[in-house]
Amino acid sequence: MTKKGGVVTFKKIIFTGGGSAGHVTPNLALIEKFLQEKWEINYIGSQTGIEKELITKLGIPYYGIATGKLRRYFSWQNFFDPFKIIYGVIQAFILCFKLKPEVIFSKGGFVSFPVVVAAWIYRIPIIIHESDLTVGLANKLSFPFATKICVTFPDTALQVKNREKVVITGIPIRKDFLNGNAKLGREICGFTSDKKIILVFGGSLGADQINQVVRQLLPDILDSFQIVHVCGKGKVDASCNYPGYKQCEYLHEEFTHILAVSDLVIARSGANTVYELIALRKPNILLPLGESASRGDQILNAKYCVDKGFSQMILQEQLTAKVLLEKIKVVEQSGDAMIAAMKKFEILPAAELIYGLICLVIASRRHERIS
Repeated sequence: MTKKGGVVTFKKIIFTGGGSAGHVTPNLALIEKFLQEKWEINYIGSQTGIEKELITKLGIPYYGIATGKLRRYFSWQNFFDPFKIIYGVIQAFILCFKLKPEVIFSKGGFVSFPVVVAAWIYRIPIIIHESDLTVGLANKLSFPFATKICVTFPDTALQVKNREKVVITGIPIRKDFLNGNAKLGREICGFTSDKKIILVFGGSLGADQINQVVRQLLPDILDSFQIVHVCGKGKVDASCNYPGYKQCEYLHEEFTHILAVSDLVIARSGANTVYELIALRKPNILLPLGESASRGDQILNAKYCVDKGFSQMILQEQLTAKVLLEKIKVVEQSGDAMIAAMKKFEILPAAELIYGLICLVIASRRHERIS
């Protein structure tokens, strides 16, 4: 807490969330906003998760704690992980005492639960964000401790018992993500302007099947399209040396530019991906992870988008080169209608809304203490 011109302002926040990139990337957009407003930011994540790599790149203090996985199914690890969670709560409790944040922002994932519990013990306001259409287990367990719950889709609010806590905010998206340069994207790929461009990215889980199917499709599609294929670390196939086909393990800063020039996107259906495609009005084919590799949230996200007219979908067990080619032809014919449907979906200024909500919650808590 600091004073500026006689007015008390609040400048200390802890972010948490991790286990997958989906639990971190919205935090990156929010952190960008809080840095602009000169807040003191700390991050609590797992000791080895992807969040550590992403957050430390920003130069933000990062604290790793123990975390156990919260499972809906039987596993012998279920007998040991509660002890990890308890230890994580103790570590988070110590960190909250040391860092003295005015507020906690939790994006979910297994690591967030100990932080939420520790913050609740200290009576620190807790803001939780749920990206998916359905609520993840970690967030479901954390909701009773929350001061406010931010959701992406109005339908998600119906799943929360204390609906007075719910605020529909959308998902924070980094500003540079929305400002890709299509001309630069084409130059990066080395593509011509006479053919449309398809961008394919499958994520780290289950990408092998997508890679195989896309490569089987190449002889039948490169006469009509150019393809950018993000295939994952160590998965570039040097034998697929076709003109108009660009492979890469990952895309970093150039991703926004390549996305901008893409006419069709083929991707998994994590909530962040889905929301970003809607925001950019990109016709798409969604390939959700099956229930064997996830809790089924990607299938529900994809079905929601199909029902709204935003997307086409292929279930994992139905994915073949022939089916994918058929779906591409469908999108060719219905792309304009998909874009029109996406334009009807309101993309909220999530970072601004959440920032304002956090400031309001802190001010309200301060007023309670004074009175």
